[in-house]
Amino acid sequence: MSWNTFGRVLRMTTWGESHGPAIGCVLDGCPPGIALGVSDIQPWLDARRPGQNRFTTQRQEPDQVRILSGVFEGKTTGTPISLLIENVDQRSKDYSEVAKAYRPGHADYAYDAKYGFRDYRGGGRSSARETAMRVAAGAVARLVIPEVNILAYVSEIGGDAIDPAKFDAGEIGNNTFWCPDAAAAQRWEALVDGARKAGSSLGAVVECVATGVPAGWGAPIYAKLDADLAAGMMGINAVKGVEIGDGFGAARLTGEQNADPMRPNETGGENGPAFEANHAGGIAGGISTGQPVTCRVAFKPTSSILTPVETIDNEGNATEIRTKGRHDPCVGIRGVPVVEAMMALVLTDHKLLHRAQCG
Repeated sequence: MSWNTFGRVLRMTTWGESHGPAIGCVLDGCPPGIALGVSDIQPWLDARRPGQNRFTTQRQEPDQVRILSGVFEGKTTGTPISLLIENVDQRSKDYSEVAKAYRPGHADYAYDAKYGFRDYRGGGRSSARETAMRVAAGAVARLVIPEVNILAYVSEIGGDAIDPAKFDAGEIGNNTFWCPDAAAAQRWEALVDGARKAGSSLGAVVECVATGVPAGWGAPIYAKLDADLAAGMMGINAVKGVEIGDGFGAARLTGEQNADPMRPNETGGENGPAFEANHAGGIAGGISTGQPVTCRVAFKPTSSILTPVETIDNEGNATEIRTKGRHDPCVGIRGVPVVEAMMALVLTDHKLLHRAQCG
């Protein structure tokens, strides 16, 4: 059975491969009457688009989105919204070696073991190219939750983390790394350049904060907001870990240290309590508390590298492989818009779920 759909009420189904003629998605369950045009989607795609600087893959894809259905006279109709992006810069010949042997750390062998064959051109369905459609769908989802503001940024590359004391949200858009610490961004230039020139790659950590999420979104047990967030983030290519709030850090605290103390809200009880901490990441019992919803997402180093690595070929013989072509020396950099998109999709889905049950 194939799983290409995400969400319960707002359901996103993506399709297409890295080197196919196009990629696309169908977004079903979007409420009607929401103003939607290409200009609401394209800026987010432009932020994820490859080939914008030397720190990302040099594949040149304009990622121009087309809206094929679900919109009439500039507004959503409530019917499925179909979005399409054509692929224009494939170089399948770069993957001749990948056709013969498996890239360690990549999905090559796992796909072969499951399906009996694979699309080796760019990784086919396992390629991060698919995430463009998540970003497009996430742009639509943002329009359903105008009360929420979502901000993601890179907090660590190759083990070098930002200084929280130097956090400046205004700095995130001023560098190519989505970094809120100007000094760290300067260090990362040399770090990523070094990995790129050496034919290697680096991992990264992306943090995401959603403010304006009201208390009450999410559900107990099998529809927990944090569980769906973790699933959404883990479904992103190259992601190997997700933390909600303090995450694994909470395991090193005592009960009183981990508590999020509450006090009466001076603005009035109808606005909920005033919290003095947010170790839980804005979610308790799977339900939002009204605090900022926070998560950290760990991206592994890109598996397609020029450095020779030991592997086996399709017949099980020992060999080495070095992957030619155009690849991100740090895929986590372009992961920032994707993380924001998945946050938007999950929150929108839970807003609609909450409205369905609680009015």
